[in-house]
Amino acid sequence: MGQKKVRAAYFSATDTTMRVVTFLADRISAELGLGPAEEPFDFTLPRKRAQGKAFSSDEAVVFGVPVYAGRVPNVLLKFLAEIAGNGALAVPVVLYGNRNYDDALIELRDILEKDGFHTVAAAAFVGEHSFSRILGAGRPDEADFALAGEFAREAAGKLRAVWEKKESADGKAFEQGPVPVRGETPIRGYYQPRDRKGTPIDIRKVLPKTGPECTKCGLCARLCPMGSIDPEDVSRYTGICIKCGACIKKCPENARYYDDEGYLYHQHELEEGYTRRAEPEFFL
Repeated sequence: MGQKKVRAAYFSATDTTMRVVTFLADRISAELGLGPAEEPFDFTLPRKRAQGKAFSSDEAVVFGVPVYAGRVPNVLLKFLAEIAGNGALAVPVVLYGNRNYDDALIELRDILEKDGFHTVAAAAFVGEHSFSRILGAGRPDEADFALAGEFAREAAGKLRAVWEKKESADGKAFEQGPVPVRGETPIRGYYQPRDRKGTPIDIRKVLPKTGPECTKCGLCARLCPMGSIDPEDVSRYTGICIKCGACIKKCPENARYYDDEGYLYHQHELEEGYTRRAEPEFFL
């Protein structure tokens, strides 16, 4: 093979997706004998999504996003559509909070294919849910990373084989079908929480509250993936809240919280209904 490189790319508000995707990129790069992976492309903060991103045909990109309501986060769709794959190979990865990833993986795969990537392997991992410190607590854990290592080894083999196939094409058109993954097309709608009577619960406009423990350090404003927290008054929102959990889970004073009845009902419903240990799924 010619000179190749492996890179991680991710949106990761609470670092869960980042941990898995960077691990995979580093391990795949090592398996391919390429040394450490290239500097990751972290598009969590708004400034990184202010303009498009282009990759090159000599790259393999481990591309990760969290699962929100069974889908790729809708706030990322416009940015993701502007990425140029330019024939790079891709390993789509989604992280979900122990409930289900529904159609998120097939949606991410299709987005990357449309962007000009060739998807050759894919995975769904479990992480601590953004709404909870109980649901998926401590995930990904040691067992998850052991499985991730095995997946990385097999994914590296697939990447090597595809790169060799591309180089032996002698200028002919290269054909690589998308990696088969679990999910439905057309993509289903977003997961809809409901109360005990079956009435839909709409938490889209619910905002976290700020308690008296807040020291006004401004960390939450710097970490908000939507740039929606006013740094001059962190109890004030200037934009939407996507319920990513960054401002709550990373607050050093545990000063941010939800008190909305519908949100708390949905949180407890998830914690009580999905106690079983969901396992990662791999597609090669």
